[in-house]
Amino acid sequence: MLVKVFGSAVFGIEATTITVEVNIDKGIGYHLVGLPDNAVRESSYRISAALKNNGYKLPGKKITINMAPADLRKEGAAYDLTLAVGILMASKQIASENISEYLIMGELSLDGTLQPIKGALPMAIKAREEGFTYFILPKENAEEAAIVNDLKVLGVDSILDVIRHFNKEEKIVPTIVDTRSEFYKNMETPEFDFSDVKGQESIKRCMEIAAAGGHNIILIGPPGSGKTMLAKRLPSILPPMTLHEALETTKIHSVVGKTKNNGLLYQRPFRSPHHTISDVALVGGGQYPQPGEISLSHNGVLFLDELPEFKRSVLEVMRQPLEDREVTISRAKFTITYPSSFMLVASMNPSPSGFFNDGTNPLASSPQEMQRYLSRISGPLLDRIDIHIEVTPVPFDKLSDERKGESSIDIRKRVTAAREVQAKRFEAYKNLHYNAQMHVRQIREFCQLSNESKELLKIAMERLNLSARAYDRILKVSRTIADLEKETRILPHHISEAIQYRSLDREGWLG
Repeated sequence: MLVKVFGSAVFGIEATTITVEVNIDKGIGYHLVGLPDNAVRESSYRISAALKNNGYKLPGKKITINMAPADLRKEGAAYDLTLAVGILMASKQIASENISEYLIMGELSLDGTLQPIKGALPMAIKAREEGFTYFILPKENAEEAAIVNDLKVLGVDSILDVIRHFNKEEKIVPTIVDTRSEFYKNMETPEFDFSDVKGQESIKRCMEIAAAGGHNIILIGPPGSGKTMLAKRLPSILPPMTLHEALETTKIHSVVGKTKNNGLLYQRPFRSPHHTISDVALVGGGQYPQPGEISLSHNGVLFLDELPEFKRSVLEVMRQPLEDREVTISRAKFTITYPSSFMLVASMNPSPSGFFNDGTNPLASSPQEMQRYLSRISGPLLDRIDIHIEVTPVPFDKLSDERKGESSIDIRKRVTAAREVQAKRFEAYKNLHYNAQMHVRQIREFCQLSNESKELLKIAMERLNLSARAYDRILKVSRTIADLEKETRILPHHISEAIQYRSLDREGWLG
């Protein structure tokens, strides 16, 4: 008897429906075709043990299974349940009515219980697109898949639950998640708050500007000055994610199995990889490509602590994703594109000793040592960082002050208002949402200066020896400062503040 059941395969962050054809005929043998990997081939042992331990068995006949389309590689153990249900139906051990309405995925243990799978959300989205009514999968993934409307998600603990469901002995209750109410209920709960930060008012202002315009930022300061503390609080002042952004971010995390029992991600991601990370782990890839840290931080923040300690090759592979806001991984037979629109926040000590050039400090470094340390970061990478700011240690009187600083929620209101101005400004452009994404044409259109502002910028560039690459960055940042103040024009004081945020372009800042 021939039976067709349906599963799903994930490529990149999109799913493809897999048709599993099971044919049982006279003879002996178990034949699995359709480009399965080793984990899929080993499924026969797991299925056999799981069925036997639950009072069922593999039929002692010739079993031929084809996984179509046969030219796509099938990976992982998540097809165990699909294959097992196909075998049981083809051998008439369970009823096969309306099986075409079901998408079935799950990894079997030897006792028949189910292990969680990766990529449940993309699979559920594809199932709804292709008109499936039901999606059977492990209970641990049910909340994640139930984010998708108009699809009945049936979370199960074991293969026995599935058998009873099809034999109409015991119905599985669908998992229901009110996506919109859950999403809006969890938006206003930042884990870290700017009110915890003592002093550093100028740096907080700088972080607010970076958040308002989506600008990449680098913090330069000695150990203990608060660089990491400030960076961890940046997501709390970014505008809340839209439902579309939350779904897109959750899909990426689902593919790598980081959303079990969590459902929809409500907070913007914050990723902080160690400086020993490889270039493949950062941008994604591998023999069977997976998203890297830059894609996991999509719609959020990527924090690189101690930037000069990262390998040069790791930093250089970030240049293209920073510009294009997506990363493309090419193999001989296929190409996968992962989104990577993130804010880069980097921190670094000014020198190997950790201190600036200061004659009063016995640990201070010379300008030459500072320059050698800084030269570990390439010019093209620094060119993609809009804001450079020096962070100095907090004095005792600020540390001992009992008063709370301004909360993240209050700062976020100003940031969100500025982002709304930018969204309206760029509504005619498809992939342009905030000031940091502007190219030369938009800079010339939206960052026009008065004669007074032009003169100020000219004097600053000549006197402070600012590099040519600083020009456009200053205009972008000054546009954001004007948006925060609800000014349609860029005024001279906006330019002067933006100039302060280009420390690494000024000759002589090393001392």
